[in-house]
Amino acid sequence: MFLYKHYFDSIGSGVTDLSVSHSHSELDRNSPPVRFSRTCLKNFFSVLLIFVYLLLMAVAVFLVYQTITDFREKLKHPVMSVSYKEVDIYEAPGIALYPGKAELLSCEHHLYDHIPPLKNPGQPGENRCVTQKINYIDPFTNQTMKHALIVNGPREVRKRELVYLQFHLNETEQDFSAIDYLLFSSFQNFLTSANQTKFMQDCESSFSSWKFSGGFRTWVKMSLVKSTEEDGSQSVEFRQETSVVNYIDRRPAADKGDQLFFVVFEWKDPYIQEIQDIITANPWSMIALLCGVFLVLFKAADFAKLSVKWMIKIRKRHLKKRARELNHIS
Repeated sequence: MFLYKHYFDSIGSGVTDLSVSHSHSELDRNSPPVRFSRTCLKNFFSVLLIFVYLLLMAVAVFLVYQTITDFREKLKHPVMSVSYKEVDIYEAPGIALYPGKAELLSCEHHLYDHIPPLKNPGQPGENRCVTQKINYIDPFTNQTMKHALIVNGPREVRKRELVYLQFHLNETEQDFSAIDYLLFSSFQNFLTSANQTKFMQDCESSFSSWKFSGGFRTWVKMSLVKSTEEDGSQSVEFRQETSVVNYIDRRPAADKGDQLFFVVFEWKDPYIQEIQDIITANPWSMIALLCGVFLVLFKAADFAKLSVKWMIKIRKRHLKKRARELNHIS
């Protein structure tokens, strides 16, 4: 009995070992190879890298487009550059006054903002200024004759030189009395001009005119602005600050029928403002940036091409190995 039992136990254990070995072989046959899993992982990361580099290429293309657009915008819209040039002496400007029926009583140059008290207001005084009268046709209407009094302006800005003028008007038919004036850059250019009439017409067309009223002392502080255009031409503009002080008329009642005008011209400071349009777009920096972007695009395309070739090669190798295994099994 013992022999029979041992014999059947050994047969059972053998059958059990056979079934266990058969199940292990089936698991090994159904489980994918480790190398195949690594190949799939490599292919996944290669595709991911290709997408990353495609994204970088898109960003590079957008950067090229944005760089070209910014360069064109900077060419269309230059930046204004403002600088200040200090001078010791200005060139004497021209002061063109249009008094109408008013009469010049006095014109004097004073230093250090000192104006002496009035001695005989309303009476003719000293005329120490270089003046010249000129008549010309209004450049805007071509019909009206204009009568201008040209006065030599101040020069010594460090000594605070000023020009002090007095006018009086006996009677006026207007409700408000005022005298027009304009400023131009050089009194000497006016004197040496071959056609002074044409010179004054051009000045009136180019410069703005202002007014000062009767019964007040108008103090005009001038500043000079030079602008350089894109074509290289230069233009001059006057800017001014005006302060007005009421005149207290102490004359007898019989003499107060005259309207008195007082005006002072002085330089504000010794600085000439220079304005110039500057194009900030630098073509060399744009070219360097475009070269860098195109180099990145080339490298990205080269890497993408090599990655695709490598994936195709790995895929072909895997298919050949798979076919070889199937042939071996069959």
